[in-house]
Amino acid sequence: MPVTRGVVFDCDGVLFESRAANLAYYNTVLEYFGVAPVRADEEDRQRAYLCHTAASPVVFAELLGQERVAAALDFAATLGFRQFMPFMQLEPGIEGALTTLTKRFRLAVATNRGASMHEILEHFALRHYFSAVVTSHDVARPKPCPDMLQLVSRQLEIDPDELVFIGDSHLDQLAAQRAKIRFVGYQTSFPGECCVTHHKELESLIGCWL
Repeated sequence: MPVTRGVVFDCDGVLFESRAANLAYYNTVLEYFGVAPVRADEEDRQRAYLCHTAASPVVFAELLGQERVAAALDFAATLGFRQFMPFMQLEPGIEGALTTLTKRFRLAVATNRGASMHEILEHFALRHYFSAVVTSHDVARPKPCPDMLQLVSRQLEIDPDELVFIGDSHLDQLAAQRAKIRFVGYQTSFPGECCVTHHKELESLIGCWL
């Protein structure tokens, strides 16, 4: 097994518990277009999951129709995400894990979020941990395509087989497979993949791959 030199994190569901923030954001846009909100219940589970994992153009295409994607993106750009940050919470143990891991590995973020990612990292004082931050605005195709992880690999100057990607969705798993990067599922079970339930477990797991 190749030596691990870099660790890449998804944002939503891995660095942060952000489901409430994401629903508040997308429901603000839906309200502007007169569309019923996405609910945080089992009956609306599929649409809520989409809001939590997919890039905004994909979400708007599904919820509003392709013909309104451009208008939705224009309106969303006027909102700014800062007003939704109070709904976000750091995942338990993430700051300790980042502090430990950054001493041994180069760290990065690869997320289907757009410009809000940089603002969020600054707001929560996490930006200094990461040598690279790649968002959906930086590539032609968001996850599950491999573009983001391939760009992270180039920016870190680390080969894909020396990276580990931590994600919580099937989109993350597919992106890692297509980029030929080892994958670790966070708080979600993926057949055939390593999984952890807490960031302290992540420290131990990756430490074994040195």
